[in-house]
Amino acid sequence: MRERIKQREGLVVSAKMIKTVVVQVDRLVVHPLYGKRMRVHTRVKAHDEQGQCRAGDRVLLIESRPLSKDKRWRVSRILIRAAG
Repeated sequence: MRERIKQREGLVVSAKMIKTVVVQVDRLVVHPLYGKRMRVHTRVKAHDEQGQCRAGDRVLLIESRPLSKDKRWRVSRILIRAAG
């Protein structure tokens, strides 16, 4: 039986490369000692086949096979377009 494909939602922070965007994924983590919730940022490189993403877009990422040294994610769809 196949495992579920991981999905993440994030904000495009850079779209200057060809067919690649840098997406910042935020998640909440509970501090192990103090119990306070902290927002942790992770920046991942994702494959954008059509090159439609722009900086500021909110996108949905899906996990994929390794596409390069750093790319392990693909842009599934654009959820919210950036203004402008």
